[in-house]
Amino acid sequence: MKVTYLGTASVLLEYGGLRIITDPVLDPPGRVYSFGPWYAPKGWFASTRSYAAPLTVAELGALDVALISHDQHADNLDEAGRALLRGVPFVITNPHAARRLKATGLAAGESTTVDGVTVTAVPARHGPRFTPQVSQVTGFLLAAEGEPTVWISGDTVLSPELRAALPTLRADVAIIHCGGVTFPKAPLFGPLVFTFDAPHVVEAIELLQPRIVIPVHRNGWAHFEPESRLRAAIEAAGLTPSTHYLELGESTTV
Repeated sequence: MKVTYLGTASVLLEYGGLRIITDPVLDPPGRVYSFGPWYAPKGWFASTRSYAAPLTVAELGALDVALISHDQHADNLDEAGRALLRGVPFVITNPHAARRLKATGLAAGESTTVDGVTVTAVPARHGPRFTPQVSQVTGFLLAAEGEPTVWISGDTVLSPELRAALPTLRADVAIIHCGGVTFPKAPLFGPLVFTFDAPHVVEAIELLQPRIVIPVHRNGWAHFEPESRLRAAIEAAGLTPSTHYLELGESTTV
């Protein structure tokens, strides 16, 4: 398996003979997006993207599968990413996004197979339970003969359902969406976390016990916590040797 980091939660996986992209975000840097519900003031949930994708659509080349954790936030699927999906034969996501994207939707525990690669939906919850669209997200487990088993967390917090699932996954590689996302300007929501923060990343790793950890969704946006918190927590837990921090455009082979 080869993993190339494209920024935020987007990676290119060369896995089981397929070229798989996750959560494509390809718009230019400097864009400001709002991640809140339509009725909330945009400034409460606004964030700016500060990096340029390391590969263009042309440089990405032909893709076989797109895995979309959720479609309602532009830091996981932006305008250019949506355009990209039109050329991808298999798009797999959660059931809510599947209806909007006309894609294959998997509920937690359900699986589909594409040319020998099995994709299974793993529980995910994108923030506090009462948040709008909080359940419209999924993680993924990839398995194929001759390949490591891979857990891709999706944007999630460490919910009771995920805590229970992680020890059963037996994944060799964990691609974890980090960032400790908060929206301090939003009343009531200010202190609440919408993705794994640094301590929860460590707890998830300890529950899963993978051989290799690849943290993504960890920088490049104003609504993410400083990456230094993540690195300090990983180091304090003694997990640095198994953790691969890929930079934009960088690849690793597992």
